[in-house]
Amino acid sequence: MSHVVRRKFSGWRDINFRSAFAEPSVTPWDFCFFHFFLIYNLLCLNRHTKPILLPVSHTVLPQISSTNRPHTSPHTPPIPHPPIPHSTFTPLPNMSPPAALDVNLVGVTDTSAVPIPEPLAVNGVSAWREKTAKVPTGIAAASNSDMFKSPICYTKPKAKQFEHRFSLEAKSRKASTLKGAARYLKNPGLISLGGGLPSPEYFPIEHLDIKVPTAPGFSPQATRESGTVLHAGKHDIQEGTSTYDLEIALNYGQAVGAAPLLRFVTEHTEIIHSPPYSDWQCSLTAGSTYAWDTALRVFCERGDYILMEEYTFASAAETAFPLGIKAVGIPMDEQGLIPEGMDEILSSWDVAARGARKPYVLYTIPTGQNPTGATQSAERRQAVYKVAQKHDIIIVEDEPYYFLQMQPYTSGDASPVPPPSNHEEFIKSLVPSFLSMDTDGRVVRLESFSKVISPGSRVGWIVASEQIIERFTRTFEVSSQNPSGISQLALFKLLDEHWGHAGYLDWLINLRMSYTARRDSLVHACEKHLPREIIHWEAPAAGMFHWMEIDWRKHPGIAAGKTHAAIEEEIFLSAVNEGVLVSRGSWFKPDHSIAEKKMFFRATFAAASSEKIDEAISRFAGSLRAQFGL
Repeated sequence: MSHVVRRKFSGWRDINFRSAFAEPSVTPWDFCFFHFFLIYNLLCLNRHTKPILLPVSHTVLPQISSTNRPHTSPHTPPIPHPPIPHSTFTPLPNMSPPAALDVNLVGVTDTSAVPIPEPLAVNGVSAWREKTAKVPTGIAAASNSDMFKSPICYTKPKAKQFEHRFSLEAKSRKASTLKGAARYLKNPGLISLGGGLPSPEYFPIEHLDIKVPTAPGFSPQATRESGTVLHAGKHDIQEGTSTYDLEIALNYGQAVGAAPLLRFVTEHTEIIHSPPYSDWQCSLTAGSTYAWDTALRVFCERGDYILMEEYTFASAAETAFPLGIKAVGIPMDEQGLIPEGMDEILSSWDVAARGARKPYVLYTIPTGQNPTGATQSAERRQAVYKVAQKHDIIIVEDEPYYFLQMQPYTSGDASPVPPPSNHEEFIKSLVPSFLSMDTDGRVVRLESFSKVISPGSRVGWIVASEQIIERFTRTFEVSSQNPSGISQLALFKLLDEHWGHAGYLDWLINLRMSYTARRDSLVHACEKHLPREIIHWEAPAAGMFHWMEIDWRKHPGIAAGKTHAAIEEEIFLSAVNEGVLVSRGSWFKPDHSIAEKKMFFRATFAAASSEKIDEAISRFAGSLRAQFGL
């Protein structure tokens, strides 16, 4: 927040005293001069001495250190300051000494004269967009999140620097020469003979039409009957009907993605997470798996270890292993990874015994964890973050299930919990993300449309500090190039032009209630069919997975000397023979150097109907009873 200070003195001009982000070029002399000026004139007032008048054009600003100075961006719109009326106080001859100094603090934001910059909210996006520059629309138009963030972002301190965590590969990357040259394409009248951009006339797609739901009719039947057909043509920008069209989407683009969709995800990130530092950025990605692969390249060297939950997404571990990166598993409980276990691993790390330096990257799925379904509470996340600060860890927060947080489970005949009544209630019900508590800028958040829109779109985005996003961008420029243009266009048409932020949140609330019903069907089936004497579970609060612990030591095979792996294999094959497929817990172990003491199986409730879920759990129960002789 910037401040305008009004001082009512005889014959004085009003003095503007604004915070340093308005005019950051301040010297220590300015700071000293202001204090001299203020103290001297106060003494003059009490002694009837003529004060020193500050020139109207002179603005005095306090010096702020570079580490605490709020962030400014070259793309930040100009900060309008309202006019300040001059003082109406007129001194009378031979008057008594003036009263106490009258200081009136008036808050001024980057957009309007209000006491404090308002956080960006769903219903404020349209008004904010009207005050910002138009979204870039040319071929491979350069853009970044600073073009789209609201003024309150720049009242926050900048992130810490983490160059010391960059890999040799990341430090070696330079900006793409050809991508950089694209900035000249916006020059009026420029005839480009430089880049290898195909002419749009040779793109054999003239238009695309997609039929999508219109809120609140989100069901497949409602979409068929009353859905909206969205049209995307090749020349929509020229015709003034859109800010993104096929002429742009089908050509090469920038590594951070197309500006119209980047604007949407930037606004969404601010509305939901409001990162507590100023220089955060978003970049669209070719899906979270590729973003994770890039994170490994940016932060790790061959031979390094990374930290992962003791059970984790198998593909995440399998992405790391061919890069020569090993994983150490952190113990878990019903809330996910245990921060004390993480701290113990790092504090007792033996470089000689491990043959590698201490890990500096944590990969975690905090919400609806895959495979366990565990969700870290806000308190748990804060504890994990403190351990990361203690050991200077980069947190890679993989959150494909963040918006699959469900209503509390109610068993038996209890009435289900009603849905959130409005957008604000829905947002407040979400567990705070690591990004929302990241005061250092050490979190890299992997966002995804895969579980809430479509995994086949292969479009997601990452959020991190500006310096980290810059290193990711250098990698994207010479690898993925940019996310699929057709996918970006379809998502833009749906999310920005059709639904808007309000409609997207309506869709997410609809998903919450749908997944809640599916989760309830599966847990009810477990309560109905499974033998409690050998199997235990907790109803998941988020995600799409149900994690079941088997008391394998009660298996008859123990007496015959069978191992954990052998018994797990028998139970798995028995279930398959009964006509149900469940996943073995051992498939999700990233660190096989530690023997498994427990046995788990994972079931998903994402795709099957309630009737099929009930039948599948009944079949699994039959196989368990046969295996354990119940």
